[in-house]
Amino acid sequence: MKEGTPIQGKERLEWVDTARGLAILGIFMVNVPAFNAPFFLYGGGEEYFPSATSDAVRAIIDIFFQASFYTLFSLMFGFGLQMMKDRLVQKGTAYEAVLRRRLFVLFLFGVFHAFVIWHGDILLTYSVLGTLVILFMKRKDRTVLAWAYGLLLAVTVPFTLMLYAARNYGLEYINRDGIEAAMTNYGNGSLLDIWSQNTADWWYTNSPGNWPFLIMSMLPMMLFGMYIARKRWLHEPERHEATLWKWWSITGLLFFLFKLGPYFFGTPAWFDMAQDNVGGSASAVFYVLSVTLLYKSAGKALIRPLRWVGRMSLSNYIFQSVISFVAFYSVGLGWYGNVTPLQSVLFVFVVFSGQIIISRWWLSRYRFGPLEWVWRTATYGRKV
Repeated sequence: MKEGTPIQGKERLEWVDTARGLAILGIFMVNVPAFNAPFFLYGGGEEYFPSATSDAVRAIIDIFFQASFYTLFSLMFGFGLQMMKDRLVQKGTAYEAVLRRRLFVLFLFGVFHAFVIWHGDILLTYSVLGTLVILFMKRKDRTVLAWAYGLLLAVTVPFTLMLYAARNYGLEYINRDGIEAAMTNYGNGSLLDIWSQNTADWWYTNSPGNWPFLIMSMLPMMLFGMYIARKRWLHEPERHEATLWKWWSITGLLFFLFKLGPYFFGTPAWFDMAQDNVGGSASAVFYVLSVTLLYKSAGKALIRPLRWVGRMSLSNYIFQSVISFVAFYSVGLGWYGNVTPLQSVLFVFVVFSGQIIISRWWLSRYRFGPLEWVWRTATYGRKV
């Protein structure tokens, strides 16, 4: 058997790297409010920052970012696994062993990130769901697509109907004990206090009862990514331009209806799951297709710098958490609980602008980002 090798620069799809860079920006935009205060996890942000500006910023993030970019990254994750599998098969390499090593190394990254740096980690979740994606590698396209739609609808439709039926019983929830504990431990605690709170918060969102929801909301996007890679829509966008425009229109309409639509009837809590699962999934595909189509126009220059961040997506994702840890927690600058939604957005753009500059500088000297190099070396069992 031939040994697999990582993808080379000349083989890269630049618009796919750009979409990954956009995903890193979007994830950061949602993560920073969750990193600098407990309200994203436990509710109550409207009480703590009760201003029209804060409400407007929260609405913008909810419409254009929330549930749009971890789904986009899930799609890119499935797309990348399928691409890697295809390349390994082409080279005569047994792909399952390589993919499982890759996912195991990602799992180790995720464990460190989740429990040492930040409870909102997605790497651990992706590594676990990635093992399920491998089970679909030998399935037909129709089977992959049926499972993707089926899982997404199986959780969204019944739970939205249940929440609608219970709409008069007070679905809004604020965990004041959770808010107080987070404020104390993250805002004034020792490093051990921070890690203890971090573990508690991770368990709050990753308990066994929540995993079916994680699987049924994120696995479908990975399967959609697999399907798109198989159809080579993003490999050969000129050839599939009519298809790209068709799905751009469909997902754009769903994006508008499910993400913006609720704001025309008071953003009811019972509609949250449909808004995130349908609207978020549609917006993820819409963003990817928008980047791909824009790349074939004069607008390419506006988004092209994102490709540097996308090529180092793992390193940049972890770096965002490290700098947030230092900025917001008591062992660093101690800004926890004191950053308004608008200041949070400004923080994101300042840090992300720096990431574009640093990523470009790094990639002008090295083939891979630092953590990408570790990941690939561990995956292939040799220096790359």
